[in-house]
Amino acid sequence: MTAYYAPAHAGMGYPPFVEPDPPRYLRAPDSSGTPRVDDQLVRPETREEMVRGRRIHAAPAKVPHAEHHQILGFVTGGCIAPDYVAATDLLTRVGPRSDFATDTCIRRKGIDPTTGARYLEELAFEVVSEQSLRDITERAEDLSGRGVRRIVAIFVKRGEVREWSSERNDWQVLDPSGVLEDPTLAEPIPIRALLDQAEADQTVVRGLQAKGNPAIRAIEERVRADASRTTIEMLCDSFGIRLGSDRRTHLQRLDAGQLQSLLEQVLSERCWPA
Repeated sequence: MTAYYAPAHAGMGYPPFVEPDPPRYLRAPDSSGTPRVDDQLVRPETREEMVRGRRIHAAPAKVPHAEHHQILGFVTGGCIAPDYVAATDLLTRVGPRSDFATDTCIRRKGIDPTTGARYLEELAFEVVSEQSLRDITERAEDLSGRGVRRIVAIFVKRGEVREWSSERNDWQVLDPSGVLEDPTLAEPIPIRALLDQAEADQTVVRGLQAKGNPAIRAIEERVRADASRTTIEMLCDSFGIRLGSDRRTHLQRLDAGQLQSLLEQVLSERCWPA
């Protein structure tokens, strides 16, 4: 076993950590030499990460990072496509000497039959507040090299959203008026929704609507029903049709489809159906 001190942060050191023997659950890499995504180098469920052989203590976030992380998880969770699953702080064996988590990621549901492990994330997000550009770039390079299809970073202090380009080996600023479209998403995410809670709220509603969420459908049903009742009452007033308490009670019991049928009858016959 090897004892060492984690890097000091803000003038404070961490107590010595004794590196354990290699865990038994590590499996041999596949024929290409690539470790499985769940073959961890660090201890899961701790704040340990490893980037290119450097063991890092992932400290809790300050206010800007923490708040944007919440927005990110909220909006991606609401817009995720049916065959995919989102995760927060999911530890991934990114390479031979890298084992770390992104802030939020989206991957296909289930187990990858080619590896027997979970699927690799396809779309990964990082919130960048105190990290250096070098640190976040190293992570993006390793994630891209591992096969993660897209890496998006929210640069909190600049109010920018950037995407990693492996072709240019650099971060590309995304148009703040544009949208993020991807097969992992049921509804495109406006770039502004990654930075603003109000925009995120509206985006999640559209995402749930696109997925046919039962609660959203119920709300739409009530809105259609209320609109039909109001229209029927206006027509009855215009045509001189008396609406007594019995007829008003009857209106309240009808669903949207039945109200629409009644509306069409009143409109065409100009009287209350027999």
